[in-house]
Amino acid sequence: MTNRFAPGPVSESLYHRALKVMPGGTTRMTVDRIPTPLYMSKGEGAYAYDVDGRRFLDLVGDYTVLLHGHNFAPVVDAVRDQISVGSCYANPTELEVELAELLCERIPAIEKVRFVTTGTEAVMFAIKAARAFTGRTRVLKFEGCYHGGYDWAEASENNAPENWGEGRPTVRAYAAGTPEYVLDDIVVGKLNDAELLRDIFAEQGDQVACILLDPMPSRAGLFGVSPEFVEAIHVMREKYSCVLICDEVLSLRVAYHGSSSFFGLSPDLITVGKTIGGGLPIGAIGGSSELMSVFSSENGSPEVPQGGTFSANPISLCAGIAAVRHATPEAYANLSRLNQRLQAGLSEAFKRTGARFSVTGLGSLFRIHPKDIAPKDYRSFHQSPEERNRMRELSNFLFGSGIWISPLTSACLSTPMGNHEISQIVEAVSEFCQLEAK
Repeated sequence: MTNRFAPGPVSESLYHRALKVMPGGTTRMTVDRIPTPLYMSKGEGAYAYDVDGRRFLDLVGDYTVLLHGHNFAPVVDAVRDQISVGSCYANPTELEVELAELLCERIPAIEKVRFVTTGTEAVMFAIKAARAFTGRTRVLKFEGCYHGGYDWAEASENNAPENWGEGRPTVRAYAAGTPEYVLDDIVVGKLNDAELLRDIFAEQGDQVACILLDPMPSRAGLFGVSPEFVEAIHVMREKYSCVLICDEVLSLRVAYHGSSSFFGLSPDLITVGKTIGGGLPIGAIGGSSELMSVFSSENGSPEVPQGGTFSANPISLCAGIAAVRHATPEAYANLSRLNQRLQAGLSEAFKRTGARFSVTGLGSLFRIHPKDIAPKDYRSFHQSPEERNRMRELSNFLFGSGIWISPLTSACLSTPMGNHEISQIVEAVSEFCQLEAK
């Protein structure tokens, strides 16, 4: 199928300028290229506009950040009011207390919270807290799962058939130059493989500081943890006295109280970000009062020093407060209803046309897979070059239909969307499936 979409001349011109001053022409590896990046100019509600004046239904939402879409009036008003009196200070503001109270009220596992600037920082400090609390150093994470750019969090996130090993996953560096000693302190399991989890703890349980788990990992396929796996996680955590970290930087938007609560997990620490910032940079670490005390300086130097110039920045905080307050149970219920309708429509289109696609998702998140059967683990999710090419063809086709979806990761709905947008998506995907079948 030929590509029916290409960036416009203004995007092309900007990219050529960018190549002269930035490696690869961008500052994010996740920017899709068709074959050059699409440069955006503005957003309004569920839609984003490129610099060439074209409008797209935005299913990327800056990789799930924008729960309320673009230019959300309560966020715009809050930011305008705050920036008129001050953009940042070296000392705390009332806004920091207010957003912390909101998160403690909403997320069951959070009794105390600390703010950072990114999800990567949140995961990094959660791992440091677990090490300080347990006196151990080893991190147990799961194959294919993304947790940001910290060396100990990113191992084996891009394992492939030629290197992932038989049985237990190979521990592999993600970035070139990662020290070998980092890999020596990481063990990698398989999500939803309770038997392997028990085997790992039988061998190394007394060395494990923390289990790093995303209850519904986007990069690994957007499938949830199974009840059997949740039970095994809790048993191993209690038996070996390690710390359970649930990374909900992305998956918090699965449900009103977050994905851990939805799947019946009781983490010691939770990392959050994205939606709690209303479109501005933010991250947070939360958990039990006892464990979070490693950050406290009430009685002298903290066990884990944590800070940053833009941590708890008032602009991000006021935007976050507005976004979180408007993310009501009713808003979550409506997004879930729309997503159910969307996935039912897509599944029917795949069946009717015989297209080799499937869909997974929950809450406001969904992901289309170039496979007949929806994946339930990372290895069944992993895409061959042919499958990746089919996803890129689908993405390019949808761009040509005025729909922005990434071939690389999950898609998301936002509160400005309604039945019209769901029908638009289903109709466009159905058209692609019909053309592909010819």
